Amino acid sequence: MARILTLTLNPTIDVSTSVDRIVPVHKLRCGPARRDPGGGGLNVARVIKRLGGDVAAIYPAGGLIGALLHRLADEEGVASRVVPITEETRENFTVIEAASGQEYRFVLPGPQLSEGEWRACLDAVLSAGAPEFIVASGSLPPGVPADFFRILAKAARQRGAKLVIDSTKPVVEAAMAEGIHLIKPNLREFRELIGAQLTTRREWIDAARGLIAARSVERVALTLGDRGALLVSEKEAWFADGLPVKPVSSVGAGDSFLGAMVWSLCRGHELPEALRYGIAAGSATLLAPGTHLCSVADVQRLLSEVNVVSA
Repeated sequence: MARILTLTLNPTIDVSTSVDRIVPVHKLRCGPARRDPGGGGLNVARVIKRLGGDVAAIYPAGGLIGALLHRLADEEGVASRVVPITEETRENFTVIEAASGQEYRFVLPGPQLSEGEWRACLDAVLSAGAPEFIVASGSLPPGVPADFFRILAKAARQRGAKLVIDSTKPVVEAAMAEGIHLIKPNLREFRELIGAQLTTRREWIDAARGLIAARSVERVALTLGDRGALLVSEKEAWFADGLPVKPVSSVGAGDSFLGAMVWSLCRGHELPEALRYGIAAGSATLLAPGTHLCSVADVQRLLSEVNVVSA
């Protein structure tokens, strides 16, 4: 049994390429394409595996693209527990315009999951024993009710597993009814969840503490883009500035942050050190082309540059 289990209900093949310039009508001759297994939980699992963590990934997959997804995950050494589905797994693609350096991201809708298929995903989690962490990350495909995560949260609590969720407001709200160990919203998602604009660090901490006091969550990791990240627990809060790196691609930076942080917590590190690893991994991903995510060498190199302070 893996110590960390990730669940990705809407996985994808991430395709990345480049063109000289994006213009309408004309055929755009692209550079070489890179294909990676993607979707929130799968990206988290890829990072945890690279850092040496004991992780397994559960995800639905169907058709030729689903078979490719499984093969690519295997090639990265990520242990997969695949739930077969009828419809074809989706693809996303990212295009870098060389002339401007701008990144264009195209996200396709996921396949429709039947009730039997999404229940099979839940059964796969329930049959995986009692991992230390369950990380549920990414969007929900059509057919999966938001209530799915309430059931997942209840199952995690009964097994003594620490549930980590990175998803949209309806998903997080459903799971909060049963309690979540950690949520990782970005600032836009956090404002939507709280229902307020929240412009200062004090407001962010107070809002997070409100969720913690209501026993909806135990910890909140709030990512702030190039401004860094904030990690809040019941009694303490820590802040780390973003590192001054020149982004090559932003795809998967949040997933890398979460993967490295969960890996660090699973290693027994204290919360400030986990935040340090999260910032280093998220920043390292910005240095990687397309959908490659972070390299361990870059994470280790950047780690010493991260300054974590009490907030």
